[in-house]
Amino acid sequence: MNIRLTGDPKKADRVKQIPRVAVPDRGSMMTRDAPASGSFSTESLEIEAIIATRHPVMRQDARGVYIEILDPTGLVLSGDDWPLLADHRPTARETIGRVHDVRIDGDNVLARLRFSGADDLLPIRQRVQDGTLRAFSAGYSVETWAEGKDANGNRTKTATCWHLKEVSLVAIPADPNATRRSDSMPFDLETRTALIETLRGACNLPDEWGADLDAEGVTDDEVRAAARDAMAQRQAPKIRVTRDNSNPAEIQTRAADALAFRMAGGDLPAASREYVNVTLREMAADALQRSGVSTRGLSADEVFARSLSTSDFPLLVSNAMGKVAAQAYQAAESPLKALARQRTLPNFKTSTAIRIGEMGRLQEMTEHGEFTHTSRAEAGETMSLKTFGHAIHVSRKLLIDDDLGLLGDMTSAMGAAAAQTEAEELVALLTRNPEMADGVPVFHASHGNTVAAPLSETALSAARRHMRTVKGLDGETIIAVKPRYLVVGPELETAAEKLLAAIYAATTDDVNVFAAKLSLVIEPRIEGDEWFVLGDPAAVPSLQYAYLSSAQGVQIQRQEAWDTLGLKYRAWLDFGCGWLDWRGAYRSTGLV
Repeated sequence: MNIRLTGDPKKADRVKQIPRVAVPDRGSMMTRDAPASGSFSTESLEIEAIIATRHPVMRQDARGVYIEILDPTGLVLSGDDWPLLADHRPTARETIGRVHDVRIDGDNVLARLRFSGADDLLPIRQRVQDGTLRAFSAGYSVETWAEGKDANGNRTKTATCWHLKEVSLVAIPADPNATRRSDSMPFDLETRTALIETLRGACNLPDEWGADLDAEGVTDDEVRAAARDAMAQRQAPKIRVTRDNSNPAEIQTRAADALAFRMAGGDLPAASREYVNVTLREMAADALQRSGVSTRGLSADEVFARSLSTSDFPLLVSNAMGKVAAQAYQAAESPLKALARQRTLPNFKTSTAIRIGEMGRLQEMTEHGEFTHTSRAEAGETMSLKTFGHAIHVSRKLLIDDDLGLLGDMTSAMGAAAAQTEAEELVALLTRNPEMADGVPVFHASHGNTVAAPLSETALSAARRHMRTVKGLDGETIIAVKPRYLVVGPELETAAEKLLAAIYAATTDDVNVFAAKLSLVIEPRIEGDEWFVLGDPAAVPSLQYAYLSSAQGVQIQRQEAWDTLGLKYRAWLDFGCGWLDWRGAYRSTGLV
């Protein structure tokens, strides 16, 4: 995921504090500024620069403010050449050079920046040479974060795996140390004080402004930039965000998102922040009031009892539970689903998937100008849906105690149980070797797709050879199945990883032919030394699974419960799976 910022923070206090940076848009790229570290060469048009450091930068995400730390050792160099831009504008006109020789030096990332010799860039090169422009900013994307807290208890996020995208020449850096190290500017206290007073009066800034700008490490350019930032903050119009509190559906969505966040964490939409500290009792009372029922003087029991029958409070809780269950369900999904073709069925009747055979080769036209008519073989495999479910009781005590952590754990467990159910059904389908429509098991000697051999390069080669030469329904056309997945259990995980690992061989005889050819799928429910090879489901699908068209995935629904105090919900899953074709599958029992 890439994150993009505008690059220039507009905060007047950046000299004394951690620089604050605008909130990034999702899917954009992050930037941070750093100083040049050497003099500009007029012959090679190059300069040595520090393009990134571990210097902390304050940012903000859905969970609030955090301090970003860029770990130089986490830089992943995917090339040796990057664009040098002006102010992070990725256009041909704003490309002013190239970046090369990127390397890590302690807490800094260094690079050599080569400017273009184009005539229209002469003013920019002159400004870099005379020190008018002295800061460079790295644009990067973060792949892996490590969260923690600093010594003051502030939330931190350290980029432990990140990629360089570009480097830009910028005018105003975010880093207070972002000046060229080779430039030493004289400091004159009287001149600086006069400049601060002049700007304070000219910009109509408060008397206390500039008190922290008379340190020796602050340049005149930074004082002017701070004045511009202070004016921008003073003149910026205050924007009030108003929300429609008369739409029950919108209110319920925001409240359900906040309730799901309190139950299981995750991302909190900005529109739901007003509900994040609202208790269940307050939500129930609010639902009653929207329904025209006064809650004045009612006890907690009475509020919950009335809300169950005369408001949308039960639906609000149901929606929040559905969000939490879906998150847990998706996190625990079986890897075998990626190997199968998904379908939706309109009902619970047995469904037959018809597969049309191949047409073989085209026939030569007869001397009378006619083409030979042909027919195509057909095969059909059946599958039907089953319903799996469980009940969840939200007790009266849980509601009154506002114990959303317990409710979140219960709901997450229900979502994980749904994923576990799917996984066990798919594993049973793969390992029990059921009969197909023709009465022959999926893996059978007559199909040529089952052996008893331990996992090895020789065995994989035999599997690939068989799948490449297997014939279609007509018994003549070679359909050339492309092996895509190697499926093993925990017992063979290490051996399979070694077998598929890419190696840098000194000779062609040592090359691992299966490196990058097969994707490894680990299914922990497969026992022993049994292993499978499956083809690409987009070309020759072998497995299939389906949901009811109106209820895909785990479902949460409220039940009427007159015999219990509290709320009663049921979670269920309409799911089915089956085989489509044996030609894209190969099995070894692992026995010698």
